[in-house]
Amino acid sequence: MPVRSLNSSVFTWPDRKRVDSAVRAWAEEEGKKHLGLRGLGYFGSYARGNWGVGSNLDLIAIVKRADERFERRSLDWDLSSLPVPAELLV
Repeated sequence: MPVRSLNSSVFTWPDRKRVDSAVRAWAEEEGKKHLGLRGLGYFGSYARGNWGVGSNLDLIAIVKRADERFERRSLDWDLSSLPVPAELLV
């Protein structure tokens, strides 16, 4: 998550390389928990390369089967280890 730099009002935001690295590590761990996972990727500003301070990470998970309704499918996925806010579509 963004952090204040010392006592100033300046925020630092993780760069694309750090976010990409974190997503790959996260995907590795989540893949172990969700055995029906067929593919995982991200789209939006981080994928296009035009992210900025405040940008979130848009993720999509392709699964073999989903028993939950669409709006509840992402609840079993832990996004807290990612360095920026993230939204997941399953």
